[in-house]
Amino acid sequence: MLDDHRRLSQAVHQPALVRLHRALSRLRSVLTVMNTGAHPDDEMNGMLAALRFAYGMRVVVACSTRGEGGQNALGPERGGVLGVLRTAEMEEAARRMDADVAWLGHGPGDPVHDFGFSKNGDDTLRRWGEERVVERLVRAYRRYRPDIVIPTFLDVPGQHGHHRAMTRAAETALALAADPSAFPEHGAIDLRPWQVSKYYLPAWSGAGYAYDDEVPPPPATLNLEAAGGDEVTGLAYKQLGEWSRAAHASQGMGVWRDNPVDRWSLHLKVWSGGEAGSEYDIRDHVPATLADIAAMPGVSRPAAAALQEAQVQIDAAIAAFPNRSRIVDALSDAARRIEEARKDLGEEALSQLGHRLDRKLREIDAALFETSVNTARAVFDGSAHPGARLVLQAHIDAPGLSGVTTTPRLPAGVNATAMRDEPGLVQYEIAIPESAPHTRNYPEAFDPLGGNGEAGLRVASKVGERRIEVDLDLEKPLKIGPRHSLSLDPAVALIKVGEPASGIRVRTAGVEPTDWQVPVGWTVRQQGDAWVAVPPREVGAGIATLVPVVNGRPASSVRTIAYPHIRPTSIIETVELRVLSLDVSLPGEARIGYVGGGSDNVGAHLRRLGLDVTDLGEAELKAGSLSAFTTIVVGIFAFGLRRDLQAATERLHRFVEEGGHLVTLYHRPTDAWDPATTPPRRLVIGSPSLRWRVTDPAAPVRVLKPEHLLLTSPNCIDAGDWQGWDKERGLYFAAEYDAAYEELLALNDPGEKPLKGSLISARIGRGRHTHVSLVLHHQLDKLVPGAFRLLANLVQPA
Repeated sequence: MLDDHRRLSQAVHQPALVRLHRALSRLRSVLTVMNTGAHPDDEMNGMLAALRFAYGMRVVVACSTRGEGGQNALGPERGGVLGVLRTAEMEEAARRMDADVAWLGHGPGDPVHDFGFSKNGDDTLRRWGEERVVERLVRAYRRYRPDIVIPTFLDVPGQHGHHRAMTRAAETALALAADPSAFPEHGAIDLRPWQVSKYYLPAWSGAGYAYDDEVPPPPATLNLEAAGGDEVTGLAYKQLGEWSRAAHASQGMGVWRDNPVDRWSLHLKVWSGGEAGSEYDIRDHVPATLADIAAMPGVSRPAAAALQEAQVQIDAAIAAFPNRSRIVDALSDAARRIEEARKDLGEEALSQLGHRLDRKLREIDAALFETSVNTARAVFDGSAHPGARLVLQAHIDAPGLSGVTTTPRLPAGVNATAMRDEPGLVQYEIAIPESAPHTRNYPEAFDPLGGNGEAGLRVASKVGERRIEVDLDLEKPLKIGPRHSLSLDPAVALIKVGEPASGIRVRTAGVEPTDWQVPVGWTVRQQGDAWVAVPPREVGAGIATLVPVVNGRPASSVRTIAYPHIRPTSIIETVELRVLSLDVSLPGEARIGYVGGGSDNVGAHLRRLGLDVTDLGEAELKAGSLSAFTTIVVGIFAFGLRRDLQAATERLHRFVEEGGHLVTLYHRPTDAWDPATTPPRRLVIGSPSLRWRVTDPAAPVRVLKPEHLLLTSPNCIDAGDWQGWDKERGLYFAAEYDAAYEELLALNDPGEKPLKGSLISARIGRGRHTHVSLVLHHQLDKLVPGAFRLLANLVQPA
């Protein structure tokens, strides 16, 4: 459950009047707009905020991946764990602009996942499976029934391949979603064909510091403009969009923009009603209100009259804000009229319009609930695991509700027994069966009206004379994990081939293993309060995986991911000890200072190699004796994340001049990297980054200085060290640099010119500066032997 401070913060930042205003603003429109993208943070937040809060449209973000192949400016989460973090960030971004999220991909185990940067849409669709992606988009179109679909990016050269693939698939899915013969299996889950009315492309370039669209955008057919700003906050909608983007903190998103103009240019590429052309309003030619539905062909006269009256009452409710009693009267009447109209619609009209009316009724119930409730929250008390019993508590302070009943929404097989029911508090005992499966790490969708996760509470009550039902989500989602969570310290270890094999001492936290699954020749024995894993007498190069077993099953761990900008979430993972055996030599007399920003594990990997490493904090950078170190390593993004490091650049420059070796790992141009003052000599990071990266992890590496000490000592780096790399070779390569820097490598993706800024090094004074744009930190996490051998060379004394 949430701690008291977080709960208080949420209550203060979501006051009842704001919640009510937001609930009323949903009622302005019956339109749904879907924005498609490939990663969390691809959504057009500012424009979507305007469509939602100014126009009242329902907003849906369709996202193909969880961003698990991306970077993390906050901490060390990578891979699947990063995917869980970025899923939570996307949900929070959607919550801030009252949007749904439709996930197409379901984490790194799914074919549709973030495999890293791609320069090619065709390659992306081959890896994802084009038919698979299109089918999932058709499913989303049929489920959410968007009137308008807008991809964020153009399918043009110079754009991210994932973006290009999603835009292409979004257009392909238009005709298929309306075709009854396409994916007929959708009928089994009650998804019927749906015709998207309008398909827009952005009429602006997606070029920037990352991308470089090679062709101009299409001409604008519509200028979408939202004048006056948000009624609640007084902010421009682009500012509200930045508040939503700030939820993507692992990517450093969210900036303050002075005097932004809420205007967006769009190109109408496909219109189901005929030839696309110029428009005055994005709502042209589509039913935007209940009154518009009343005028549609096939709507009977009684239904039309009821819908027109419902529109009058909705307008009255919005105008009555903040008078709760008048709002209740108007909305109760509007709901009654909508229900009357629904009964008078014929079968064909109902199949095309019923979803709009059902949605409006649900939104009216949510608004009526907000007129009557001060606070409402549901929490679990206890640990959720197979065989557990825990308590579900519902606290509802709602003086305007009567006849309140609650019904737990639980996973199949999980039972609830009422324990306590009194004004303001309801309690249930929840019994989870021993056979219950663990909860999946990646939710399939997010709905701002509730009903998310595997468990929640359905609240029914009366507001005035109307019976309403709403979904109340849990403060923290129910996640059924292992009964016994286990973690290992360390979970990764290194062994040097050729040296006498010694045992690896491993401590466990949580439950103790009852056994271990080990490779041939390995043994594990308990020794005091730890376990010792003993390798074979002659261990060969490679990775050995040892798995602790608890009561006959491989052990699992539950890791909580908690940052201030998201609701706490967790990930369930299999526990294993990975041991890399490699042939590596270490530089003599190296004393290393490591300056990390929390975005990589390089310091820990240096220690695993057996090197002398000290983490440098603010005190050491400001006044400590840097001369105590032969080498200082600056982790990725660190200049952008640590002001103490920015303030210490002159000291670092002196450290180099006086004989130290400064090693900087890659930085983005936005990471407070000033080409003239951050490095000891001028060094410009390439932009847009699409042009300054090599995405093929098997791209050939040409050594330009084969005799250079960084490539020969203490390890001779050869072709084998470039084998087995994962995801990509490098990014944010240096583009321009002082003549003192020597280029050590040349790399390129197929069909592109070689880039020589991935590894450069300069003698400066008595010392050296080496800049590394290879993705070493990722290869180290993947236990690529060559990355450790190269790292050992790079941290040698100057």
